[in-house]
This record gives sequence, structure tokens and C-alpha cells, in this order.
Amino acid sequence: MSQSISLNANKWVSRIIKTDFINGLRINFKPKSKIIPWFSIIGISSATLFCLAFGSILSHFMTREILNHDAIITSQFINSVEWVETKQAQIDHKVRFGQMLDERTNFETLGVDKKVAAEARSQYYDHISMLPDVKLANVYAADRRVIWSTNPDSIGKIAKNDADLEHVFAKNTSVSKNSFNGDKIKGDEQAFVSEPGKPFVETYIPMTGMHGEVITVVQIYQEPHNLLQTINRGKLLIWAFVALGAAFLYIIPFFIFRRADDELYEKQERLTEAETLCVIGEMSTAVAHGIRNPLAAIRSSAELAIDADPESARKNAEDIISQVDRLGKWVREFLTFSLPVAGESEVLNVVSLVETSMQNFATQFENNKIIYQLKRPVEDFPLIIGNKILANQALSSLVSNAIEAMPKGGSLQVKIEVSPITNSIDVVVVDTGIGMSATQIQMAFKPFYTTKRNGIGLGMAQVKRIMERFGGLASLHSREGEGTQASLSFRIA
Repeated sequence: MSQSISLNANKWVSRIIKTDFINGLRINFKPKSKIIPWFSIIGISSATLFCLAFGSILSHFMTREILNHDAIITSQFINSVEWVETKQAQIDHKVRFGQMLDERTNFETLGVDKKVAAEARSQYYDHISMLPDVKLANVYAADRRVIWSTNPDSIGKIAKNDADLEHVFAKNTSVSKNSFNGDKIKGDEQAFVSEPGKPFVETYIPMTGMHGEVITVVQIYQEPHNLLQTINRGKLLIWAFVALGAAFLYIIPFFIFRRADDELYEKQERLTEAETLCVIGEMSTAVAHGIRNPLAAIRSSAELAIDADPESARKNAEDIISQVDRLGKWVREFLTFSLPVAGESEVLNVVSLVETSMQNFATQFENNKIIYQLKRPVEDFPLIIGNKILANQALSSLVSNAIEAMPKGGSLQVKIEVSPITNSIDVVVVDTGIGMSATQIQMAFKPFYTTKRNGIGLGMAQVKRIMERFGGLASLHSREGEGTQASLSFRIA
């Protein structure tokens, strides 16, 4: 028998614990958080996108810098050849070497031997044509005519609409471009003996006259096979490190986050256990307090009825019945609170709801000398979302509390208002009772908290649950000695 009672009690306690005792907060026993899968997806996507962008930028930067550096070396080589040939021809104080590259120049006027100029020019062109990976080399005079080329068919052609060539003549600066940037081969003067593949590098090198003006420009197309192999090896190394970086950026934070999530889960488990023990403690206190007084009264009445006369025994029996009814009511409230709030949502007329509920309290208002007033709206109010039975239960709890707060009588006012801020209909119950302290207001919606001698402390907690069931809100405003204002906010349908 006792074992069966203990088993049923354990089931009952377990059922109650799973409901919302802590300020409407439900204690859910769930598995570990679902943040880890989302973190995995977002983390690996972010790391991949970042590393792809970083790898692309770094690869492009490395390719551009290597090709530009190669163009600088080519330009320096051309300038070195010019300086060497100028020294060998011993013309450094008479003319600039660039003037000797054009066969149309009047060398007698410049005081230079024509044969010496031709020999220096031939050696200079030989050096250019022997540059590694050269696919085409052109030399342009000031009139943009090709005066020499590795492709004889290009000699004599005039460059048209070559912005890079014009820039070199105007600014006296070298220009280097490569096909990695999407540049294409330009005019007819860029006639290759064999078409270059990709990539190729195009370099313009200016040669100046005595007064610093550009008199000739050397244009070189190179197809850097060996350099391309170096670039590809560099790219392979970059992407290998980028892949390792992506793995590092994902794996290390993942393990850190996973560890933090495990610890958080363990703390939540411990917190849940602590809250459960707290609920059990509060529930045990409420049960002990609620049952002790009726049981004591029942025992006293039973003891007196043993030796009492029939009339006294009858009174004692009535007292026992009264205390048993009290216990029955207490247990029903407890069981009601332990069950989930059930009820289908429906559209209600708030005015009709309030009027119907208030009719049930007419006798109590008269017996307790309470003046009742309903401030009903002049215009029609919007319909609300709720459940007729549950909404009536919540409103009745507020009115009952207001009546108990005015044992010597007073006034009670029920107002129906529209709240444009929250888009809701508020039913406000205002009494002139003893009021509540700040601590009492803070604890009012907590299960098992009560200031009543024979109360269980589940009324306001149930009101809060009912209102939240339909997306509404219950609130209290009060001061000691100044009455209480209790509000039920219903969502507008």
C-alpha cells in the first residue's frame, strides 16, 4: 500500500516538475544545443570564402609583382646595353644612342661616323633579339614608325591608337603589361612570326635625347616559360598554405566552441537540477503548510467527538467535513496547476466577457460592502484572442484577490482600454485595498508564493500561464495602503 502511494507520488511530482513553476519558465530536458551544426556550416563557409579571397588576391599579387619585376630587369638590361654601346662607340658627348637607331638620321650633321653608328646599331639590335623568351621586339622612332623589328614585315609600319606608346613618349616612363590582366595584342605593327601563347609580357622602354625628350621607344614581347613555371609553383605553394589556413581557421575555433558548448551544457544541466530541487523544496513547503493545519483541525475535532455529546459530535463532524472539503479544494487547485493550460483559441468580445464574469460576483460585492463600477467603452471594441473559460478564470482570480484585499469594504473598478503601443486590449481591475509592497509584486507570479493564511499561492501563477497561453500578458502595479491595479492584456484578433 505505502509502496503504491510512494510510486504514485513520485509520478505526480515528476509531472509537476515538468510544468512551468519558475516564473512561467518551462524546464525542458533537451539534448545538447543545435548551435554546433550551424557553427560548422557557417564556420567552414566563412573560412573557405575568406581563404579563397585571400588566396586569389595573394596569387594575383605574386604574379603581377614577378612579371613587373621581370619587366624591370628587361628595362635595366636594355639601358645597360645602351650605355655599353655608347661607350664603345665613343659618342657619349656628341649624341644620344637613341638617335643612332634611326637609319634616317643625318649622322654627318651630328658629327658621327656612319659606319660606327651602323656597327653600334647592329650590335644593339643583336642584344635585343637574343633576350630570352622574346617573341617580338620593335623599335619606334619619334614619328611612331617601326625602324627595326625582329619581324622584318613590321619595319616601316606606323603605330596607330597605341595608348601605351603615346604614354611613354609623353611621360618618359617605362610601361609594362601582361596578358594576366586580360590585355590583348594590339595593332598591325605587332606582327609576330609565331603567335605568342599565354601569358606574355609587353614592355615599353623609352630612350631620350640630349634634352631629355623621348626620341625612340623599344617595345618587347616576351613569353616567359621558365618564369611561368616559377609562378605556378608559387601559386601551388600559396594554395597549399591557404588550404591549411582554412583548416586551421575552422578546426581550432570548432574545438574551442565545442568545448565551450559542452561546458555550457553541463552548467545548464546543473542549473536545471538546482531549479528542480528548488521547485521540489517550494512544493514540499507548500504541501506541508497546506495539509498540516487541516489535518490538525481534523484530529482535534475527531478527538473531541469521541467523548462529546451528540450535538457536539455533530458540530465536530461538520468541522471535519469542512476541513476535508478545504483539502479537496486545495488538491484540485494543485492538480489543475500541474496540468498544461489547455483550450482552443477563439475570438471573444471583451465587453461581453467582462460583464458575464462580473455578474458572478454581485452577491460578494453586496456582502463585502464593495462599490463596483464598470467603465465600458462608448465605441465598439475590437475582438480579442483567447478562450472563454480560461479568460473568465483569469479575470475571476483578479477580482477575487481584489475582494479579499478589501475586508472592510471599498470600491472596485474594472476598465477596458485599448493600448495602441502594444496593439492589445487591456482589462484593468483597480481596487482600494491594502496594496502590495515591491517585494510582493515581484513574487506575485511565482508558484507557491502567497500572503494568505490558507492560500496555496497558485492563483496568480495560473493567471500568468493562461495569459501567455494566448500571447497575452498579466501585470501588477501597486503601493502599500494605496490599492492595487491588475491588468490582463489580450491580443487583438
